[in-house]
Amino acid sequence: MKSERGFTLLEMIVATTIMGIAIAGLMAGLASSTRNVIRLRDYGRAVQLARLKMNSLIADSRGAGGSGTFEPAITGGLECGWQAAIGVAEKNTPAPMPGDYVVDRIQLEIWWTSGAERRTFPMEGYRMRLVQPGDPGGTQ
Repeated sequence: MKSERGFTLLEMIVATTIMGIAIAGLMAGLASSTRNVIRLRDYGRAVQLARLKMNSLIADSRGAGGSGTFEPAITGGLECGWQAAIGVAEKNTPAPMPGDYVVDRIQLEIWWTSGAERRTFPMEGYRMRLVQPGDPGGTQ
């Protein structure tokens, strides 16, 4: 009798079962990695939008706080908005007069929706402002 080389049906079934288990484990890891990438992408986008808005608030010395939403064109389709509060952090005198400098504290919160959940990113900054005539007591 001549011995033929090859795999038996039982060996093929065992090998296919082992490969199936390995592929199922890899697919589960890939799915969780994809969710993490999407979450981190949205967070990174929110951080960039916060920087953009904070720079805008710092540059506009007459600007006050408020809230709004970002255009979908700059958010990449992410539903995203902001809320800002501005107050005097430091004054040189108890009642600043026009021509005095005050330091404003800017508190900014960026929000975005991730699925059904609303996430937020807080940010804080400061700006120096020259008190203008008509500013009520140097505050905004």
